Amino acid sequence: MSSPDRSVPDGCPGALTTHLAADGPLARIRLPGGLVLPLQMQVLARAAEELGDGTVELTSRGNVQLRAVSDPLALASRLADAGLLPSATHERVRNILASPLSGRVGGLTDVRALVRELDEELCARRDLAELPGRTLFALDDGRGDMGGLEPDFGAYAQSDGSYALLLAGRDSGVRVERDSVVPTLLNCAAAFVELRESEWRLAEVDNGVVRIVELLGLSAGTALPLPAPVEVPPIGWLDQDDGLVALAAGLANGVIGARLAEFLAAIDRPVIVTPWRSLIVCDLDEEPAEQVVRVLAPMGLIFDAESPWIRVSACTGSPGCAKSLADVRSDLEAAVDARMTPRDERQHWSGCERRCGRPKGEVTDVIATGIGYQVS
Repeated sequence: MSSPDRSVPDGCPGALTTHLAADGPLARIRLPGGLVLPLQMQVLARAAEELGDGTVELTSRGNVQLRAVSDPLALASRLADAGLLPSATHERVRNILASPLSGRVGGLTDVRALVRELDEELCARRDLAELPGRTLFALDDGRGDMGGLEPDFGAYAQSDGSYALLLAGRDSGVRVERDSVVPTLLNCAAAFVELRESEWRLAEVDNGVVRIVELLGLSAGTALPLPAPVEVPPIGWLDQDDGLVALAAGLANGVIGARLAEFLAAIDRPVIVTPWRSLIVCDLDEEPAEQVVRVLAPMGLIFDAESPWIRVSACTGSPGCAKSLADVRSDLEAAVDARMTPRDERQHWSGCERRCGRPKGEVTDVIATGIGYQVS
């Protein structure tokens, strides 16, 4: 078996290894399952205000990032103290998506315990520190919202209690029981470490899925098609199965201002960051939930599923990205304000042909050319 080519640097930013963007160091903080506890939200809010540009950006992998970080070491210290940096060696590979409403609203099962187990066991395996920062794990509780995000390694709950093993964004045909989910995912990831040369994703490895299944001696049956990517995330008032309330909200450009983040922390309830750059405030009684809507809607949380912001997204654009040919976010805001974005399709605005942050599925691209935008 050939040795992986480690000569190509992994440019994915982390909390310790920041990326030098045009507007300064960018730090990305991994949030397994998208979970942010109140104290952690408070830390992020203060770090954004005191060490960054005053905002917390949501990413398409349910993580967050801070821009223009003035003191990366001070930021790392704060994150570690808040439990947001449990492993210095594995911090960039803790990309773990999970059905955001799992255990609260619908789904076949509750995968939250699997998220915690996967994160802990991932960080405990030294060999997996060599995974590329683009590696993506996913746990789907049976509702079908994670498979369309094309995880490298995933588990999709089935009605018979088993889990479909997802590899390279598709059903491998392998079925495992719940207690085997985490070991199987991590063994598949370890096999990828051994198989890869310069590839960043499992799908880039020639015949990678078949090779991993054979290497691990897994038994594959009939593979099933996965649901299409989610087009509109959960938005609005959601009744939890336990009688409490979850509030799902969108955000213009997926950005939380530091002051809004402070208010979210003050609610003193867990927040889930979704891979659709939205968030969910969980476990509320009805009266406090109504108050949250009244106070935070004027501050930027969007509880209306018909808002044009629910179907549009954008890359960073200028001035944050040196490769961008336009101030994409400002231009998108102007287009939304002028009601120039369609209400029946998804759009992604990009500052260049790279189309960073483009969501999965059917999306209309609006690309800056230097003399305007091209729609394709």
